[in-house]
Amino acid sequence: MSLSIPLRQKLSAGEQAAGAWLTLPSTAIAGTIARTPNVSWVLIDAEHGLINDTHLYDLANTIAANGASPIIRVPSEETWLIKECLALDSGAHGLMVPMANSAEIVRGIVRATKYPPIGIRGFGPMFTSATGALGGGYALAANSELVISVQIEHPQAVAEIDEICQEGIDVVFIGPFDLALSMGVQFGSEEHETAIAKILATAKKHGKIAAIFCLNGEQAAQRFAQGFQMVSVTTDIDTITTAFTHELSMAIGETTDAAKGYNL
Repeated sequence: MSLSIPLRQKLSAGEQAAGAWLTLPSTAIAGTIARTPNVSWVLIDAEHGLINDTHLYDLANTIAANGASPIIRVPSEETWLIKECLALDSGAHGLMVPMANSAEIVRGIVRATKYPPIGIRGFGPMFTSATGALGGGYALAANSELVISVQIEHPQAVAEIDEICQEGIDVVFIGPFDLALSMGVQFGSEEHETAIAKILATAKKHGKIAAIFCLNGEQAAQRFAQGFQMVSVTTDIDTITTAFTHELSMAIGETTDAAKGYNL
């Protein structure tokens, strides 16, 4: 039995996968984003968003029911948190883990997200219907088909990127804002872009999906053109504030700046 995972299907076909970032625990917003044409995945942000364990099942199933893959970002790489926050058991099509700063950390992530004999994930898939399977059928396919992403956000991870890409992950996902901060360089500087280019090239060398976070369509188009296969286009909160301030500026005849969410 195979799982129904639109993101993996798109990536396996060699197509570019555009996605969105969900920070608000709203099934209405999640469903609206997910059914937008050409959106293949929606990131449920349980690290920096207003989302916790109680929201994961409803959000994951709403996104999946509207044709996109729900990918849950957990708050930390710690094994107990990955196993106990119910992210995968809620029906997520994949997991994203922040601050994967070393190959050793990534090995722990793989162990926590895979069933034996590869890993130590416990068996309890009672609510995984969003993947198109339950119980034993789900377990047989989960190790190979769920999309496991690790975030590269620290200079140590850049230094160990070759080793990280040899672990059993699917996606190397750059968090460019945290990467710039942890490197102590300006966002978009030569040093910053050199690190990003190194991560991209190494991921491709090892057959991993190269992905990156963007704030708007212009950034996303540039990253797709650069060779990234999986790119987030924007966040829910940034879309709301940008669109609202644009309309407000037109209404009052005065420029109003948007209150940005993810930005430096």
